[in-house]
Amino acid sequence: MAQGKRISAEIGGDALQAIKDMGAAAKVARTRAGEGQAVAAARLGVHVQTIARIESGEPGVAIGHVLGMLALYGVSAKLQKAGDEQPAA
Repeated sequence: MAQGKRISAEIGGDALQAIKDMGAAAKVARTRAGEGQAVAAARLGVHVQTIARIESGEPGVAIGHVLGMLALYGVSAKLQKAGDEQPAA
């Protein structure tokens, strides 16, 4: 069994959605920067397949790689405990 499938069977839907959202945000940021996956991989120091896995929201990717890619493109991530309410805008 692939690692991503094993992990996804063990975590909740909200966490899986957060992973997918981070991957989508990374892809949008990379494409807005006009860079291909190969450039992102070289900048992050990972294989191009890792970039594809991040962008597809695969849960088996190391969190450091996900957060590192987001940081490369100026996207920040904020940790929020489940059940905490968002501050009013």
